[in-house]
Amino acid sequence: MSPWRLLLTRPEEDCAALAQTLAEAGIASASLPLLAIEALEQGPAQRLGLQALGQARAIIVVSKPAARLLLDALDRAAIAPPPAGWFTVGEATARVLQARGLLVTFPAVGDDSEALLCLPALREAAGFPAARVVIVRGEGGRELLAERLAEQGASVDYLELYRRSLPHYPAGTLVQRVVGERLNGLVVSSGQGLEHLHQLAGADWPRLSCLPLFVPSPRVADQARALGAREIVDCRGASAAALLAAVQRTAVPAP
Repeated sequence: MSPWRLLLTRPEEDCAALAQTLAEAGIASASLPLLAIEALEQGPAQRLGLQALGQARAIIVVSKPAARLLLDALDRAAIAPPPAGWFTVGEATARVLQARGLLVTFPAVGDDSEALLCLPALREAAGFPAARVVIVRGEGGRELLAERLAEQGASVDYLELYRRSLPHYPAGTLVQRVVGERLNGLVVSSGQGLEHLHQLAGADWPRLSCLPLFVPSPRVADQARALGAREIVDCRGASAAALLAAVQRTAVPAP
């Protein structure tokens, strides 16, 4: 059994799946979801965005919630998704789309924006004359993707399907959970998840910032440094495999 005891902060469903993967590797964890997913009401602008997907050279879906909500929205609108031209940041999101028979390209190594931007297929699609790229996401996030693709000459639109919020927890919940379950590592899967961790910690952040913090990318690592986190581990991906590899190569802090 590994001496690691990790706090998982993904949305509830993802926490459960990640906890199971870690348990199979002998790593204990506790879940405190810090991202609640709320679908946005479908309006005329969203419907127009759905109808225009077939005109895009590339459709980038940034998360599993985005993929699920997009397919649901297309079904409700009786719009058939284009069979090809799909890109995702990671394999887990790709599997949601592939289950519907869609052709999806994603990075083989590193599931973050930087890895996605390096894909030759995406560069080719974005570099096509008057190329249109649609990024399917929640409210905010992934601005780097849009900026870099626009630099290549692409016209980039967002199709926003949900918002992420911090679930309500009583004051002191976070530190009580960490101390009560003797947790020795924190895990966040996104920049917004990190912001919510910091927000929920409140006055206890200086104490919690000393724990190893596992983050999915260099961008989130920079955010963590700016917030004063002391020991940051860049997993170079948000997948369970990336986290597991990072945990296994990181020394457990002394009690």
